[in-house]
Order: sequence, then structure tokens, then C-alpha cells
Amino acid sequence: MRLLAATATILLMSTTALAQTARPAVASAAAPLPASNPFAKASALPFQAPPFDRIKSSDYAPALLAGMAEQRAEIRAITRVRSAPTFDNTIAALERSGRLLERASMAFYGVVSANTDDTLQKTQADLAPAFAAHQDAIALDPALFARVKTLYDQRNALGLNAEQLQVLTLTYENMVRAGAKLSPADKATLSKYNAQLSTLETAFQQKLLAAAKAGALVIDDTAKLAGLSDAEIAAAADAAKARGLAGKYVLTLQNTTQQPELATLKDRGTREALFQASWTRAVKGDANDTRDTIAQIALLRAQKAKLLGFATWADYVLQDQMAKTPKTALAFMQQLGTPVAAEQHREAAELQAQIQATGGNFQLKPWDWDFYSEQVRKAKYDLNQDELKPYFEINKVLTDGVFYAANQLYGLTFTRRTDIPVYQPDVMVYEVREENGTTVGLMYFDYWKRDNKQGGAWMSNFVNQSKLLGTKPVIYNVGNFTKPAAGQPALISFDDVTTMFHEFGHALHGLFANQTYPSVSGTNTARDFVEFPSQFNEHWALDPKVLPHYAVNYKDGSVIPQVLVDKIKRAGTFNSGYSFGEALAAAEMDMSWHSLTAADGKQDADAFETKALTATGLDVTDVPPRYRSSYFLHIWGNGYSAGYYAYSWTKMLSANAFNWFEQHGGMTRANGQRFREMILSKGHTEDYAPMFRAFNGADPQVAPLLKDLGLNADGSRINP
Repeated sequence: MRLLAATATILLMSTTALAQTARPAVASAAAPLPASNPFAKASALPFQAPPFDRIKSSDYAPALLAGMAEQRAEIRAITRVRSAPTFDNTIAALERSGRLLERASMAFYGVVSANTDDTLQKTQADLAPAFAAHQDAIALDPALFARVKTLYDQRNALGLNAEQLQVLTLTYENMVRAGAKLSPADKATLSKYNAQLSTLETAFQQKLLAAAKAGALVIDDTAKLAGLSDAEIAAAADAAKARGLAGKYVLTLQNTTQQPELATLKDRGTREALFQASWTRAVKGDANDTRDTIAQIALLRAQKAKLLGFATWADYVLQDQMAKTPKTALAFMQQLGTPVAAEQHREAAELQAQIQATGGNFQLKPWDWDFYSEQVRKAKYDLNQDELKPYFEINKVLTDGVFYAANQLYGLTFTRRTDIPVYQPDVMVYEVREENGTTVGLMYFDYWKRDNKQGGAWMSNFVNQSKLLGTKPVIYNVGNFTKPAAGQPALISFDDVTTMFHEFGHALHGLFANQTYPSVSGTNTARDFVEFPSQFNEHWALDPKVLPHYAVNYKDGSVIPQVLVDKIKRAGTFNSGYSFGEALAAAEMDMSWHSLTAADGKQDADAFETKALTATGLDVTDVPPRYRSSYFLHIWGNGYSAGYYAYSWTKMLSANAFNWFEQHGGMTRANGQRFREMILSKGHTEDYAPMFRAFNGADPQVAPLLKDLGLNADGSRINP
């Protein structure tokens, strides 16, 4: 998952990025920001890193308000220039605007997602309508649009370089998409919709955080935790103590439907209770129930799309994506549906046979899947996840796996910085350098699960790269791994290893940003392209140069034996119908929600969800979607509305790109440099399809993706 912080150059970001970010607010009457506020001046720390040692939760609101007022003044100055519009006095000036707002907002949205508190949540809720109003005040400013349109109409005669032309074009197109051409009355209606959506999306995020915390499973008897490791039981005891529940055990909920403990919990009743706690977390009819909120969001998005001239929200969102239309995205997903569904049914039959073979007299249920699939995995491939974990100590994975792969491909080196203040004691900071010692940027890592942290894993920036502004990237990766009890090793699963490589792929995309203008820098790209570098980076976790370098037993220092490596590879496509299918079902459900028209009206969330999932043709009974509508943070609060298909789409891009690497020598510095120069360093300076075609030599095809899943196009297994 990728989560953007808000930026001040909001007009120039893609519309989907605008939807994801919290929107800066109109604040012309805001009080001047006192010099004592940590955001009053650019940070004096290296790379302008946020001075978290001086920032209090109460500092954000005044800084955000003052930043909004400052940017509005800057916009007024642009529109009041008496000379004719030029690129520098209009477009570049817009790119330079909002420095205070950006400093405050990027720190704020990083912390409110990863380490929130009551003050931060109140600030987020209180300012949500104002954020929407500020975006509208800029996007719908007729004087600003007139200047931008004048330049756009003359764009081919201005002598602009390629990046400048792209920035001008995107500025104009995004203003049009934001409603700049609407009548005054329609602009007023649009602003009303935007304010309502901002409020509802913030409410959804806060309800979901509370629902996940309240939904954690409390266990009284340690016998019900049979199957968990001593370290996991100790962590559950620590989680209970943190809630004032001494003598009990708490299994906290991660963002997805399935929970990690379901793979090893032996007690079926505990498994069912944990699954149900996850599945029903936000549908309990209490203050944290999100169903009415999401139904309102879906309706308002459909109404907004109609106002802007689009049939549905999906049509609106996909216009500036790589796929371009919902029809293309749906056709792509439907190509995958038949082979994936066939694999799901085969897998379910195998699990049912395993249940019966081990004395079970019951039908397979969702809470049984991970537990019995581990048994089948072990039987078919002699692979036990507990056998693997001793080789995956999280710090070793990071430094000798994730960092090592980046060194081999791109020549990067990483140095721990303990002098950079952090927002939470567990956060680690590294300086990133080129082969020649030149500094690339700064990286933060925040891996441990907390009750005050959103679920999932993500990447974003505290500082954007920009030659115009003279800034280098300051980036963070956030995860939700279970922190071990004191004195215990930090062992993780291979899935967690893959997550670390994934999020660092996003980080590389941001670190290698090489743009003049911040709006097209780094990861400011379309949803169905931005996940490509992260999906691609996952492949290096199993590379024969990389895996033995970090997969070292924490007890005796022995390298993972080849017999285990072979088992991991043989089992690589095991359960692919399940793992890919749950994501595909969620993506199709997302597209269904956002293919509603304004005339369809407000939906009953439960009924609509059931209908949408049934229509996928997938086995959603045994394989529920990765996210239920009620806790689908990606689409209701994090900017992936009508865009969750991007994960599957970019898996296709990733599979095609890795296929190119395999055909050209695999992990080499030359290949890494080519990928960096042609993909990772481009930002949104080019259109996505030609950019990918130039690297790959051809348009992406579904076949390499199906191969990665172990499937043929007809649904049969490649290796039965």
C-alpha cells in the first residue's frame, strides 16, 4: 500500500492523488504563525527533516492554517501580476507556492497515520472541510485558470522543455478535472460535495481505527492460543497489559480480512472468533459502524462525477490512469477471473480433503483456510513457516536483504543516523548515498504495530525532491509487524519479508526522483503505475544473490540451506488462487461501488457488497475479499477509489519487467541502472504506456502474470 501525505502543489498532482491526500484549507483569517512554532521556518536539520523533537501535536493546526493562508496569498499574487502569463510567473510560481503548508502537512499526515493521538485526530477532523475548501479555492480560481489556459493554448510556441510542457499540460488538465470550467453555480455545488466528502472520508478513517482497536480479540485462557510461538504469546500478553488487561491476551487486528495468527492457531473456536472479530469490526451498529458513511461517500462521488461530466466516479478516476477507462480495467480483471476461480476451487478441494484426512468432520470455512493450507503446504512441499522464521530476523532482512539488493542493482549504501529526531522511539533513520558517496536522501522505517497506527503498510515523503526548490527526498516506510517481547528476536514470516521489499520499491521510486518540478516528482504518478516499482522490487527477495545474504539463522549464524530455498521456490505459486483471488475480488468490488451512477442513489452497504461479490464469479464464500467494504481503507480513505485494480495491473507490469530482466542477465548493475533511468527516475514526466514500452520493448501482457501465479490462460496449473 502506498499512502501520500498532502502537498501544497495540489493542483499539479494527479486527480487520484488529490483524492487520496487530505486537502489544504482556506484560511485567510488565520493568525500569523509565531516564530516559536517548529514549522515557521524550513527545518535546519539535514535534508530539512521534520524536527520531531520540537514538534508537539498542538503545533500542527496553527501551522496548517497559517500555511493555507500563506498559499492563498501567493496564489493571489500570481493572479495579480500585470504582465502577460509566462511559465515562470504562473506555472513555476504555483510550483513554488505553499512551502509552509507543505512542511506542516507532510509531517502531519505522516504522524496522524502512524502515531496518532486525540489532538491529532481532532485537528484532522476539524480541518477536513477547510482542506476541501482550500483545494477548491485554488482549483476553481477563474483568474488563475485564465492564466493557465492562456499558456496551455500557446504551449507549442513557448519553447518549453519536455518536463515544463508536461507540468503545464497536467496543471491545465487537472484544473479542468477539478471543475475550473464549471459555471459559478456548479462550482458552488462542487465545493459543497468536496467539503462533505472530506468530512466523511476523515470520519471513516477515524471510525475504522477505533473499530480495529475495539475489535481486537481478548483471550482468557492460554490454551486457546495453542499453536502460537512463545514470542507471539508473550506479545499478546504485552498487548493486553498495554490495555490494562493483566493476565489476559490480546490479538490485535491488522487491516486485512485474514489475520496472521489464523495460520497457526490450533483451536478452531479461537480461529473463528478471530476471523469474526476481523470481518465484523466495523458493522456492529455502534459508533464505529462505517456502513452508512461509505454509502454516503459512494453516492457523493457519483454525484460529483456527474457534475464534472462523467457517467460514474470510475470513469472520472481512470481518465488519467494508465488503463484510461473502467472498460479496460474490467476487461483485464475478467481475463484473470476464470483461471483464478478454477484454481480457487482446486485449492478448496485440497483443503477439504486435508480436513477429512486429519479427522475433521466439518466443511471448510474462511477461518480454516490458512490453518489447513499450511498443513497442505507442508505435506506437498515439506515447508513449515515456523521452520523458516528463524532465518528472517527483521533487522538482518532490512540491512542485508533490502539494502543489499539496492546496492547490487543501483549501487546504493545506507548509514544509520541516530542524530535525526523521530516521532516514535522505535523509528529508525538511514542516510542513503550513491556509489560515489553523493547523498540521495533520507529514509525512515517504522515497522511495529501500534493501536494508534493505521493498519497495513505504506510509503510516503516528509520532503519531496525538487531541483526548483533545492530539496532532496526524505521518505518513510511504515509497517504493522508484531513487535516481539523484550529479549525476544524480531522474527518475521516470508510474507513480511516480501512486504518490506515491496514498500522499499516505493521508496526507491521516491529516492530516485530527478525532477525540477515537485508536482511530477518521484511517486506522484497514477495509481495503476505507482505500484509497479514496489511489486517489481518484491522479486529480489528470492534472488540467489540476495536471499542467502540475509536469510541467516539468528541462533547459530547459519545461512538458509538450499533445501529450504528450493522448498520456498517450489511453493512459490502455492495458494495463488487464494492470495490473488482475495485481492481480485476486492478490486472488482471497488469497481462496482464506483460504477454506480448518481441516479442509482444511496445503497444498502451489505446488500450491495453481496451482489457485487457474487458478480465476480470468484469463490468468495471460501475466499472472502481481502477487504470488506466496511474496512476497505484503500478506497474510502486512502485514494484508491476505483483504483484497487492497480495492484493486479501493476503485478502484470512487474511480471513483464522481471521477465525482461531474466532475459537480459538478471540482477546486474547495468540492468538496475537501466531500470532506474527509464522507470524509477522518471516521475510523471512522461506518459505511462510509452514509458513502459520503451523499457520493456512491448506492451504488457497477461501471460507473464499468470505464469507468476502458476497458471495457464485456460485455468490449468502449469505444474499440476
